[in-house]
Amino acid sequence: MKFSLKQDKGVAGLTILLSLVVMLFIIGLIVMIFALMSAELQDATTDATAIAVINDTGSAISSVVDWFSIFIVIGAMVVLILLTVIIITAIRGSGMIQGGA
Repeated sequence: MKFSLKQDKGVAGLTILLSLVVMLFIIGLIVMIFALMSAELQDATTDATAIAVINDTGSAISSVVDWFSIFIVIGAMVVLILLTVIIITAIRGSGMIQGGA
């Protein structure tokens, strides 16, 4: 039985970057839903303690988006490293550089 690996040409790291963007979008959507839910729960109760806890939880959940810029920078670095490796491999494979023997 012959196994073949799928190799997409010309998309160096693009799938990783696309999946990172989708992941950040989904996390942002979930954070927005939970922030709206905490606001509704806060309005629905009159207990000063549930309200304080809901407020703390809502502000903690909404601080998640502060990490998005770090995720984007790390994802871009991974894509750039992949591009560099692919370029070096392509140059070595082309025979332009004589390898040590």
